[in-house]
Amino acid sequence: MSIDDDKKRVAEERAKRLKGFVGHTGWRYFALAMVIGGIGGFLFHMLRMPLAWMMGAAVFCTIAAMAGAPVGVNNRLRQIMMVILGVLLGSGFSPDMIEHVPKWLLTMVVLVAMSAASAGSVWWLLRKRGGYDARTSYFSAMPGGLNEMVMLGSVYGANERTVALMHAVRILTVVTVIPFFYRLMYGTVSSVFDAAAAPSLTPRDIAILVACGVVGALIATRIKMPAGMMFGPMLASGVVHLLGWTASKPPGELVALAQVIIGSAIGCRFVGAVFREVARDLLYGFLAAIMLILIAVAFAQLGHYLSGLPTDDIALSYAPGGFAEMSLVGLALHADIAMVATHHLFRIFAIVFVGTWFYRRFVEPKLRAPPTP
Repeated sequence: MSIDDDKKRVAEERAKRLKGFVGHTGWRYFALAMVIGGIGGFLFHMLRMPLAWMMGAAVFCTIAAMAGAPVGVNNRLRQIMMVILGVLLGSGFSPDMIEHVPKWLLTMVVLVAMSAASAGSVWWLLRKRGGYDARTSYFSAMPGGLNEMVMLGSVYGANERTVALMHAVRILTVVTVIPFFYRLMYGTVSSVFDAAAAPSLTPRDIAILVACGVVGALIATRIKMPAGMMFGPMLASGVVHLLGWTASKPPGELVALAQVIIGSAIGCRFVGAVFREVARDLLYGFLAAIMLILIAVAFAQLGHYLSGLPTDDIALSYAPGGFAEMSLVGLALHADIAMVATHHLFRIFAIVFVGTWFYRRFVEPKLRAPPTP
């Protein structure tokens, strides 16, 4: 084996290890993130903030990461926590939701129009005002999943770090601004322990919930469904709760731990981002997030007018946060969980497939075309 081959092998192994962590790689860094995130979650919980454990962990770990603290979250453990949250979300399904499903077709049509308007507006902000290159602006503007947009952006030559940072700022802004707004407007909302309150768990209930998580995650990941580790268990749990097989939910303490890990992972995405070097990216990411929130609220009014569904439920379904994060926000704010989760999954599908097709069909050929004399 040549020296170059050996270096390549070492680099590939290191990349594989890094892929297993968000932020710094290592269990001691994960332990530090859990301490910081747990403190943040507890303080937010004491303030009776909605989604306290995730919001607090996200804010505190973001500050720690930007300050240079060696924090990191194991991605595999984060995926397991998403399974738990999926089972919890599915327990919120009720027969009353079924009669609203036909109306979702109207709100999904509006969602497609909103996604196009959102992407175009943010692209204009980043490209024309921010001066970012066309590829980076395009994949930073797409309100799709963070991992999907970073992966596609790197494939097509965008600045991977900038795209990741923009989407991390978008998610962090959305999951903090919206719950704070609802806290100010409606006062105290339910905590994670209230949301997870249910009859005592029996061995039969535990077996059913575990089966929902395992079977749902395996099937969803096998068919390569976006956010499958959470959406699959949510669907399985929703079915068994609709059938009346169980009324139980995962215990609140376990749900709080899951939120701390997921919130800490949001903050750990800012590891390596020195403020003075990325201040411009952070500013435009924040401005883009605020623009996306305002567009979502405006289109939610249109969706309400066409479907008659509650404006708050539609606004949460349109809000440009991550699938897991917005589903949890919806749970904390007593929204129609099935509606919120389905719309966000549909948004990710639409952005990944339509957005990629549009880029390859119209954007990339124009960028590769020789300049006109």
